[in-house]
Amino acid sequence: QVQLVESGGGSVQAGGSLRLSCAASGFSYIRPCMTWFRHAPGKEREGVAAIDSDGSTSYADSVKGRFTVSEANAENTLYLEMNSLKPEDTATYYCAAWADHMIGGGYCSGDLEVWGQGTQVTVSS
Repeated sequence: QVQLVESGGGSVQAGGSLRLSCAASGFSYIRPCMTWFRHAPGKEREGVAAIDSDGSTSYADSVKGRFTVSEANAENTLYLEMNSLKPEDTATYYCAAWADHMIGGGYCSGDLEVWGQGTQVTVSS
């Protein structure tokens, strides 16, 4: 069974940092692209960061320079390092696997194949 499980969320003050993890299991092959996206109440779902199977990355303008996506293939884990957090970063964060390659701006193309249950990030001012 293909599964993604996020962890590492929490509550921090503005300017703080968090590191999210996404543990993958049951994958029979490396997906072309993985993303972190977030969803806040009353807002549209937003792509935050993407990493292609070739190692290239892209970010939403709102997080560029503050967030870093990386992966540890040997551990089947995707990470999102978040620094200089702002109250507007408050959301539930999800990792996801996509059927096609990165198209930029924190997004992948193709069908969304699997996503996790999410982890809550709350940033207070």
